[in-house]
Amino acid sequence: MAAALLQRYANGRVRVRSAGSEPADALHPAVVEALGEIGIDISAEAPKRLTDEAVREADAVVTMGCGDACPIYPGKRYLDWELEDPAGKSLGDVRRIRDEIDRRVRALADELTG
Repeated sequence: MAAALLQRYANGRVRVRSAGSEPADALHPAVVEALGEIGIDISAEAPKRLTDEAVREADAVVTMGCGDACPIYPGKRYLDWELEDPAGKSLGDVRRIRDEIDRRVRALADELTG
């Protein structure tokens, strides 16, 4: 959700990658639906594994609870957002999580592109 939202708000001014330390086999249907409700279609996306290369190339890395599983490199900016995992949650819960991610992503987009 964060990557899709950042792509929207950064409007091409930021290169965004989305990956996880333990990615699921498929996108959570409620996540796809919750983003679709606000005009973001991620239905063609697929979960991806976080790679060392992606972290090395990043200027900023936003983590969401991956702990020790995320590679750490000196000189990188890390933001660890403690958020509820939408896996297994109802659409209503996913909307609430989406809205919290949206709030944080808007602030990050303003900071990165401002």
